Amino acid sequence: MRTLTGRLVVATIVVALASVLVTGVGMIGLFRQGVEQAARTALGRDADTVAATLEDRRIRRNGTPVGLPALQRRLSPRGVTLAWAGPAGPPGGAPPAPITEADLATVRSTGTLADRRTVGDTAWLFEGRPSGDGVVVLAQPVSAAQEGVAPPRRRLLLPLLLGLAGGALAGLVLARQLTRPLAALAAAARRLTSGQRDVRVPPEGPLEVADVAQALGGLASALAGSEDRQRRFLLDVSHELRTPLTAVSGYAEALADGVVTGADVVPAAEVIRDEAARLRSRVEDLLALARMEADDFRVVVAPADLAELVRAAGRAWQARADAAGVRLSVDVPDVPLVVHTDAERLRQAVDALADNALRVLPGGAPLVLACRPAAGGAVVEVRDGGPGLAPEDLAVAFERGRLTERYRGDRPVGSGLGLALVGELARRLGGHAEARQPAEGGVAFAVVLPAGDLPAGDHPARDIAAGDAAENPNTARTLPEPGGHPRVPR
Repeated sequence: MRTLTGRLVVATIVVALASVLVTGVGMIGLFRQGVEQAARTALGRDADTVAATLEDRRIRRNGTPVGLPALQRRLSPRGVTLAWAGPAGPPGGAPPAPITEADLATVRSTGTLADRRTVGDTAWLFEGRPSGDGVVVLAQPVSAAQEGVAPPRRRLLLPLLLGLAGGALAGLVLARQLTRPLAALAAAARRLTSGQRDVRVPPEGPLEVADVAQALGGLASALAGSEDRQRRFLLDVSHELRTPLTAVSGYAEALADGVVTGADVVPAAEVIRDEAARLRSRVEDLLALARMEADDFRVVVAPADLAELVRAAGRAWQARADAAGVRLSVDVPDVPLVVHTDAERLRQAVDALADNALRVLPGGAPLVLACRPAAGGAVVEVRDGGPGLAPEDLAVAFERGRLTERYRGDRPVGSGLGLALVGELARRLGGHAEARQPAEGGVAFAVVLPAGDLPAGDHPARDIAAGDAAENPNTARTLPEPGGHPRVPR
């Protein structure tokens, strides 16, 4: 019973047994009716034979046909009682029990008798016929009559037992047809668990089981692709971390060994500081991605002015843009552009896009931080006039490490975490990230935000209470409308 095969076999046996019992009950009733009808027919034939025999024997002794006692003796072993009555009545004045004078009179008046009645505790069959100038009546207990014509009971039980055995066999065949593909699926799942990824199970069996086989094959392919991307990602991250670690360890050893002294100490320390900052940035990116994939990632929703957010980002990145010779500009509406979002998370995305752009832009190239209203929401974007991306790379720009792998050696690239962070942040904010080719000639990365609240279920923790405004007044405040009237948070 612990296996599917055992349960199916038992279930089919139970169903077959119930069918056999129902059929048996019906058959027993029909069997009894048929046996009684056959017994009545047999007794009627005996009555016809006795009546014809006594009619042929016209010689009588003491008023009784010759041969009547012999006929009675021949019928007695079957429990048949014989009564004969001539014109003067039955010999001895009364018929033998259970035959009555009324039975004899019925035969005289109607010419026949076919009756069934209970005398005492015994059910009897009665058959009567005219015989010359007299009448003949035969009586036989129903039980004795049925024993004489009923077939052996095993002939009745045999079909029922065969039906039960057929049900069990059908259950076994059905169970094997179901469990064989399921066993193959279980074996494939175990191989998949052990690390094998080229697992394929031919779809066979019922449609539902075949669907599971196809789903398992798709899962194996998805796991193989995911693990391949993970390996490439780890290789890219290790490569990115190895470079600053080499610089830090090299200058640290030089300082420790006294190779770098005097005026060279300060530049060496600056290199160590800068490379340590790069390491910290990479680690923070990794931690940010890990937190966003965890269940406790917090999104604080409040009204936010995107125009002011982009202006603040422009002021923060102006110094680095000037140092790199990049022409940084801000393109925002003259009036507040207010949406419900997490301003800190959105600023994190803008900073990641600006950092990526400044890494690859040559001197004199434009860099634009912008926001604008859009149908059903708003868009925050970072456009540049850099080398840009191939059209086929725009659709996969926010996948981890895809652009790093694609452009390594052709241009300065990072770990591939920044754009992945932006894509995940956009999703957690209820929108999405997209890449396109702008008028500046390079690439534009945009975060498209909805106008309303974040979708339920897409962020496990959401702080929209008034207490959040008190803790962070810069992200949860009432902003004026273009006409000077306050905008009430939705």
